[in-house]
Amino acid sequence: MPEVFTGSFTQQEPIPEEGIAAALAVLRHGRLHRYNTAPGEIAEAALLEEEFAALTGAKYCLAVASGGSAMTTALRAAGVKPGDAVLSNGFTLAPVPGAIAAVGGRPVFVEVTEDLTIDLDDIAPKARASGAKVLLLSHMRGHLCDMDRLMAIARAEGLTVIEDCAHTMGATWRGVPSGRHGLMGCYSTQTYKHANSGEGGLLISDDARAMARAILLSGSYMLYARHRAAPPPEVFEGVRLDTPNISSRMDNLRAAILRPQLKTLAERVARWEVLYRTLETGLEHTPGLRLIRRPAEEHFVGSSFQFLLPNWTPEQIRALIARSAARGVEMKWFGAPEPVAFTSRYEHWRYADPAPLPRTDRVLAGLIDMRLPLTFSPADAAQIARILREEVLAVGQGAPLDLPAEVPLAD
Repeated sequence: MPEVFTGSFTQQEPIPEEGIAAALAVLRHGRLHRYNTAPGEIAEAALLEEEFAALTGAKYCLAVASGGSAMTTALRAAGVKPGDAVLSNGFTLAPVPGAIAAVGGRPVFVEVTEDLTIDLDDIAPKARASGAKVLLLSHMRGHLCDMDRLMAIARAEGLTVIEDCAHTMGATWRGVPSGRHGLMGCYSTQTYKHANSGEGGLLISDDARAMARAILLSGSYMLYARHRAAPPPEVFEGVRLDTPNISSRMDNLRAAILRPQLKTLAERVARWEVLYRTLETGLEHTPGLRLIRRPAEEHFVGSSFQFLLPNWTPEQIRALIARSAARGVEMKWFGAPEPVAFTSRYEHWRYADPAPLPRTDRVLAGLIDMRLPLTFSPADAAQIARILREEVLAVGQGAPLDLPAEVPLAD
């Protein structure tokens, strides 16, 4: 009988006991709002910002309500105005163009490569054609492009870079933390990311004026002096009366849950790499399946796994997903004609009026994506690889394409 995987692709590890105790302390004293503190007390949100700034080596940090609000705040702080063109990857998730649209910007999508990174050769032509002065760079699914070359292109084209690091908290390029190359780095602490507060976001920068604007935008009122990882008060004087309040603060409860998780980030990144490499090894040299190349300069976080099925038909891919799901392995397909759950692609975001991206279309047509939660063991990853290899070989060699009954195509 074929083996079946019984683990859950959506089950996260429990919150650390230290985080539970800290959250209970906040609940007991009731001061959840970040500016509601007792005399001499430092808010959990302010401590989180200070600690995350230290972790990334940034001068400043701001905790906000979500990864999407981090990007929206960063775009506003960078001066994006209604009607402005903003470049971004053709392969990303809906909150990225959503953040651009939220500030009235116009998303302009750049082609992506078979390594799932932004096509560096397509940036300058798209910037010149659209007049874009900002690139919201999505490190989609944890894949880092050549950041040295990208920043050289940005300087040559006069582009301000904002990094979407929702999938790269803990990653580096040549030793430089993800989020430290551009004007601002934006992170998510949504449940499926690398630190879990249900929802939440973090924003880092070394630019004092941009961070002052971000703190005011987040809803600091005139309490910005209570931020510890913030520019000095005099920086706020020049912008405080010209910056709207969009109220996207993080509360002390979520900050309390997150702070202990920062201490174990490096250890968890190492565990994710073991899972990723185990799955990669198990799928090497599988006919019909292309693994994604990981550059030596990239230290990535393997919290998800992708592979390509070049030249497969939609019917074959549907059959593979369904047959694998019947054996307990849940995958997502970025080439599906309609968005499913969290999975959609650029042509589904009609509000952005996207232009066709033929190279990106060819990549996404055969792109398969899968979560790797830390509740999996290396033995689990090895079993998943065995199941996938068997099913890829079976479908690729002409197994029946009938879909198993009542098996969803994506989670």
